[in-house]
Amino acid sequence: MVTVSLLLVFMLVACVTDVRFHKIYNWTVYPGIVTGLVANLWLGGWDRTWADGWPGLQQSGTGFLVCGAVMLVCFVFFDVGGGDVKLVAMMGAFLGLDSGIESMLWTFILGSIMGVAILIWQLGFVHILRKTAQHLKLVSMAKGWIPLTEAERAPLGRWLFLAPSGFVAVCLVVGREWMRHPPI
Repeated sequence: MVTVSLLLVFMLVACVTDVRFHKIYNWTVYPGIVTGLVANLWLGGWDRTWADGWPGLQQSGTGFLVCGAVMLVCFVFFDVGGGDVKLVAMMGAFLGLDSGIESMLWTFILGSIMGVAILIWQLGFVHILRKTAQHLKLVSMAKGWIPLTEAERAPLGRWLFLAPSGFVAVCLVVGREWMRHPPI
């Protein structure tokens, strides 16, 4: 319970800074990573699947390393922000390997849904359909893929807020576990 409460506080701070300043600051995630590792060392896993001490630290460290490594690949190849990498690694440090990966995947799904919703809100659904139909017509006439112009790609370069998606993802994963096994 304490471990999850600490994680939610760090995630909430990251949400505020991500939405307001488009940044997830190191002063949020670095103490969060250390807190996640130490909390799991002393208090054990949040879902009671591992004990405190070495198993808690091992599970926490594994979640941190695997989630961080996956996000590092996303940073290198897919233009994900550095703060997002550290944020998801922090989630892994608090939640361990299994729940950390599940939270990371939910973060991607929710972030994608939010990105599409923002795009539709700002451009309009009809506009997006019209531009898509125009591009598909050009592709069919050329009998091959035609890359988008810079002007056509501009709306796709909007900010994606992964911290709010991560916050909701953590709530989903933790909430589902608490529904199965309520905290004492």
